[in-house]
Parts: sequence; C-alpha cells; structure tokens
Amino acid sequence: MTSRARSFSAPASAAAASFALLGTLAGCSAAGDAAAEGPAGPADTSAEYTDGEYSASGAYQSPNGTESVIVQLTLEGDIVTAVAVTPGGSNSTTQYYQDQFVGGIEAEVVGKDIDELQVTRVAGSSLTSGGFLEALEAIKADALVG
Repeated sequence: MTSRARSFSAPASAAAASFALLGTLAGCSAAGDAAAEGPAGPADTSAEYTDGEYSASGAYQSPNGTESVIVQLTLEGDIVTAVAVTPGGSNSTTQYYQDQFVGGIEAEVVGKDIDELQVTRVAGSSLTSGGFLEALEAIKADALVG
C-alpha cells in the first residue's frame, strides 16, 4: 500500500478551514433559542423534591477544552422559583457565550417543574447548556425526596 501526499490549492485550503470553523461554531448559533422537550416527549414529573436552595457545578466540552458553570437554583413544590448561573469561561469566546446563556436562562426555567427542564440553547449559546444540565442533575439528586 502506498501513501500519496495531497496538496491543496489556496482556495481549497481556505474552504476546508472555513468548514472546520463553521463546524466549531455551529454549536453556538443564535437560531432556535429555546428550551425543548426531550426526544421521548414530556419528562416524567412524578418525582418529588425538597424545597430549598441548591448549588452545583457542571462541566462541558467546548472547542477550547473543558469549561464549567455553577448553577444556583431555588425549588418550591418542585417548581424552579429562581436560578442563577455563574460563568467560569477560560477565554473571551467562552465567556461571551456563557454570559449570553446567563442573560437568558431565567426566562427558560423559572416557573417550570424541575423535571420538565430540557435546556438545549439559550440566547445563542448551545454548549453551555451541557454544563447547566450536568449541574441540574446533581441538584435533582441532592433535592430528591426519599
């Protein structure tokens, strides 16, 4: 088996670089900003949680490596009554998207049953939701009655 080296012309190389960048940024698109139901439909809301204030951190992968956020959430009757997210971005791009997420998350989750939260993209930030959901799972485990 022989190996052949390939050379790309400048336009082809530029196009390849553009597609690579597009793939990296696709997860941060501004389109479709909303919380969504899971693929199986509405979540099971039969679990019961202890009222109170909870905090947890969550991590996610970005093109710049592992990033994290801290989520503080208040529950009353299994309903989210308050939320705050503390960004932990390691660079200016990550910080920008986390700040966008922080600015929009309250409208997506406050007033909803904690088991119905399926945040996918908020204010143009789609990757930060991974860290939010990881923290949310830790909060649910801490708050679960039983």
